[in-house]
Amino acid sequence: MATPLPNILVVEDDRETRLLIAKYLRGNGCNVAAATDGREMARAMADHRVDLLILDVMLPGEDGLSLCRKVRAESQVPIIMLTARGEDVDRILGLEMGADDYLAKPFNPRELLARINAVLRRQTAAQTVSTIKDATTLTFLGWRIDFRLRELRNPAGARVAMTSAEFDLLQTFCERPGRVLSRETLLDLTQGRNSGSFERSIDVLVSRIRRKIETDPQDATMIKTVRSGGYMFTPTVETLPADGPS
Repeated sequence: MATPLPNILVVEDDRETRLLIAKYLRGNGCNVAAATDGREMARAMADHRVDLLILDVMLPGEDGLSLCRKVRAESQVPIIMLTARGEDVDRILGLEMGADDYLAKPFNPRELLARINAVLRRQTAAQTVSTIKDATTLTFLGWRIDFRLRELRNPAGARVAMTSAEFDLLQTFCERPGRVLSRETLLDLTQGRNSGSFERSIDVLVSRIRRKIETDPQDATMIKTVRSGGYMFTPTVETLPADGPS
């Protein structure tokens, strides 16, 4: 199924800037609506789903910083602030009001699009992790990992013996599928910095896990090594109800 186009709302009182942003984003796979002030913004957000808000700081009537604070009090919709001034104090205020990113005018539309895509990716990743972390049982490629029982079962339903460290690392991978995780990050998420562990221990654990879940541990496809990056868990991970099949 095709991924739906993101719905972007541009709140900008300068007509030329507003049209430029809208034209560029529409030409790059976005649905775009526009508003010139806070009242039009409120109507647009009430009438349509908004996936990301581009909000100018200097607006007639209520300014962008105030509008950002109001939106954030009611919604987690991503917000990118725009300003013609670009002083650090504006950027800091915008971020403190709940903005996800900040771009000073004049800007290259390609940079704006890149920031939009980055913010939307972060939000999608955060939502995925949140959903998965709320689950007690996950499945991937027929495998089943139960966080309550701390057990892993293969596609045939047989229990696979794992050490505590191996289970913790596999759980961390399952909670963050499709993300490149550095050895340092994996160490922090599993063993912490107070354990006296070192990053090389992650390689040892990954090797052990691969021998248990990969068809060919020497040509791993589930836990892939990313050069100069770390590791990435590639399977699609799905949640199962707590009383799912054994």
